[in-house]
Amino acid sequence: MFENIIKKWHQRHQYRNNPLPLRSGPGLVKSLVVGREIAAAAAAVPEGQESCKFGTDKYFLLCGFGGIIACGLTHLIVVPLDLVKCRIQVDPSKYKGIFHGFKLTLAEEGVGGLTKGWAPTMIGYSCQGFCKFGLYEAFKVWFANAIGEENAYLYRTYVYLSASASAEFFADMALSPMETVKVKIQTMPGYANSLREAWPRIVSEDGFYGFYKSLVPLWFRQIPYTMMKFVCFEKTVELLYKHLVPKPREQCSKGEQLVVTFAAGYIAGVFCAVVSHPADTLVSKLSQAKGTSAAQAAKELGWGGLWKGLIPRIVMIGTLTALQWFIYDAFKVATRMPRPPPPQMPESLKKKTKVN
Repeated sequence: MFENIIKKWHQRHQYRNNPLPLRSGPGLVKSLVVGREIAAAAAAVPEGQESCKFGTDKYFLLCGFGGIIACGLTHLIVVPLDLVKCRIQVDPSKYKGIFHGFKLTLAEEGVGGLTKGWAPTMIGYSCQGFCKFGLYEAFKVWFANAIGEENAYLYRTYVYLSASASAEFFADMALSPMETVKVKIQTMPGYANSLREAWPRIVSEDGFYGFYKSLVPLWFRQIPYTMMKFVCFEKTVELLYKHLVPKPREQCSKGEQLVVTFAAGYIAGVFCAVVSHPADTLVSKLSQAKGTSAAQAAKELGWGGLWKGLIPRIVMIGTLTALQWFIYDAFKVATRMPRPPPPQMPESLKKKTKVN
């Protein structure tokens, strides 16, 4: 399950010190679960050329670096759309829609106005990406190991949910300071034009608490978003290979697998945007309104106001999520990391359920 679930924590350390051969036959990968083998993709890294072993600290670290590139780069690309979306959320009477928002921003501030907040965006989401992807992969293995191979397969959706929620809890602590800076730069005219201007002003006015003022709404936004992002992606990949892709994953080329990754990522992104949008609106409003609580901001916005800017966010998050998964998977290919196939029923469970 999850290609190489670790049987016990102390066995994983023992394995790292005395590694077994990764391959024991053509097209097979030796599982870290003692005595079990699972099929590897035909597009997998050639025997003996993997840059790391699945489930090791190096593997999780590389996953984190993949997350830095995937999240930092993609959020940087959509800064103009994010800026307009935030302005629609906090001032809908002025910015009446996505196209009107772009037109008004260009008229008032020029092209440079659309790039405001690029630095805190890149730094903040790079930090978040490292924690999000690195910790998700780690928690997924640890939780699966804790409940055993058969239960990990039967209840894999709950493993995805708990692993993604746990990872995002810590990832948002890394994101919150830069997210606060970004929103203030983008939605408060005259507040600051850069990270260097905004950071000391927040410290002087609100202290370091000011950087975590929106952390709880950020959790409410990001944790459901990330749970949907990972669970929907994992399940969509399973369904695409099962029902739409005309051949098994192990027969697909790396390029074909990456196309499936992008498609599954976009589908997941649409659901992510809808689930997390009200909390996203609250984060923008709280960063703009000094001394306002989340409950007060929600009351002021009203139910309809919480959904302002949904369409640009669907476009932004759908594209973002698809690109993130594509870049993340491509990073694994480029760095010769193990890439587990979709979960397969353990042989012991097949015997119990008499599944061929």
